[in-house]
Amino acid sequence: MRRGKVRLSDGRQQDWVQADGTQPARGPGPVQWLPPVDGAVVGTLLNFRGELEALGDALAEPPYQAPPNAPVLYLKPANTRVGHNQYVVLPPDVDGIWVGACLGVVIGRTATRVRVPHAAECIAGYTIVNDLTVPHASYYRPPVRHKCRDGFCPIGPWVVDREDLPDADALDITVRINGEIAQRANTSTLVRPIAQLLADVTAFMTLEAGDVLLAGIPENPPLARAGDRIDVGIAHIGTLTTHLLRQAEAVQ
Repeated sequence: MRRGKVRLSDGRQQDWVQADGTQPARGPGPVQWLPPVDGAVVGTLLNFRGELEALGDALAEPPYQAPPNAPVLYLKPANTRVGHNQYVVLPPDVDGIWVGACLGVVIGRTATRVRVPHAAECIAGYTIVNDLTVPHASYYRPPVRHKCRDGFCPIGPWVVDREDLPDADALDITVRINGEIAQRANTSTLVRPIAQLLADVTAFMTLEAGDVLLAGIPENPPLARAGDRIDVGIAHIGTLTTHLLRQAEAVQ
């Protein structure tokens, strides 16, 4: 089952539920897709093997000294979240942004000190997240101003129930910019598979129902610029679309 949220043309909000492959009734007029989740969004860095390999010996040098032995986390606050097929405005000082194609793990119940064999019991489902980021070179301490601009966390279009996904650790991820393939990845190359990641994070941090844990960003994120259309597709979930605008264009 797919579960989403939309705002109707008359301003009313409505749950969007698709259980049998048919298009659900949504009322007259166009709709605006809203983020399908309301909880905290917790991001994970350096969780794709290719990302670590690309850094080579850099993590053994100051100030890092060694590769991380625990998940490197950050938050995407409420101001960053927008729904599917929405416009994101680039600030005037930003020429381009990285596209962070992420599998979002939606928590279904309070998760504290979860053990790997029981991790699935805490997962409600999965969604797609585009973790937009101003290019930077910090890995252990991602700058807030680079990751937390308004609209820098598109989510959606919906949440797919956990039971409807064959294997979250073997999902193809495809990024298209203006219709052209810009990146391919697969969750089979995660450093910490989903269950292990959830166990490691909840060992020191409680996650609540509705929170979203990002599995990680694949190496070599593509760069998108104002005027671009970004489509992030994850197998068995769908496609999340985002449109980029320059700030001057947004106020005309």
